[in-house]
Amino acid sequence: MLPTPEQVKQYIADGLACSHLEVEGDGQHFTAVIVSEAFAGKRLIARHQMVYAALGDRMRAEIHALSMKTLTPEEYA
Repeated sequence: MLPTPEQVKQYIADGLACSHLEVEGDGQHFTAVIVSEAFAGKRLIARHQMVYAALGDRMRAEIHALSMKTLTPEEYA
């Protein structure tokens, strides 16, 4: 069973406090806009690692690809 964008959104939200979160996708390939205060002071790679950590094993098992924009609330404004 392929995950829905809503499920991927919930997976991220469960593992990372987000002030804004959008996820779109077709069951294997997803795009996300993730806004979190936790990204403050972090480089892009560290931000992506935080999202991958929130997704855990689902990133390998269920989600084929995830393209993301990771922003602080100030960057998103």
